[in-house]
Amino acid sequence: MHLIDIIVLSVFAACWLLYEPMLKRLGESGGALNTDMTIIRRRWMQEMAVREIALLDGQLLGHAINSASFFASSNLILIAAAGGVLFGGDNALRSVEGLAVLAKTTPLMFQVKLGLVLVALARGLLDFIWSIRQMNYCLAAIGATPMWAPPNVLAEYAEAAGGILNPALSAFNAGVRAYYFALAAAVWLLGPLPFMIATLGAMTLLLWRQRRSRASTAVRKVRHILERQPVVHGPHMPPRNTTPPEDRI
Repeated sequence: MHLIDIIVLSVFAACWLLYEPMLKRLGESGGALNTDMTIIRRRWMQEMAVREIALLDGQLLGHAINSASFFASSNLILIAAAGGVLFGGDNALRSVEGLAVLAKTTPLMFQVKLGLVLVALARGLLDFIWSIRQMNYCLAAIGATPMWAPPNVLAEYAEAAGGILNPALSAFNAGVRAYYFALAAAVWLLGPLPFMIATLGAMTLLLWRQRRSRASTAVRKVRHILERQPVVHGPHMPPRNTTPPEDRI
């Protein structure tokens, strides 16, 4: 491995590993899309806890599970394809070395480059699987919401449910983010300089979408509106000085 390859691989590893801590620091300093969404999801669970019927919440979360399952299935197909080439031996290298766009390399370096793509995809797959499991936990929490509990209990329950939902969708985001880095890793096959450009480009695009995109601006406005609006208990909540139906004679 040449020095330039070691340098660009180090830059790639730094961007991949430091992105999440950098995002948290940005969220603390001025707000980022993921930080705003964390607050919105917590508010979602607060509204869910005082809603008369949580059917809508289950449907919304079911849609998120379907999306995560689709991405996980697609990721598995890509892993199988990359793995097939990686373990194809010299035949796999000979089948692609004639492509003019690919940089000349040794069989070992070819395997290292494909291995990096495989590692990025595998990490994304694990994130999607963990996301699906946590969303199923959250579905169980939504279904078990105590309708007739006192407001302070519902508030505590909503906070606990948000503690399940936010990590679940954060893992989903991490799985999607793995596609960016897997694509950047694949560009290494074109040479170290394109690899460096693709890595920094992916990092810049991710940060721009977090702070400067129109979606992030709109989400931030939604967060501010929700923070000004208190949670209102629904009409199904028992009036004062009355007891829940199951306790009435």
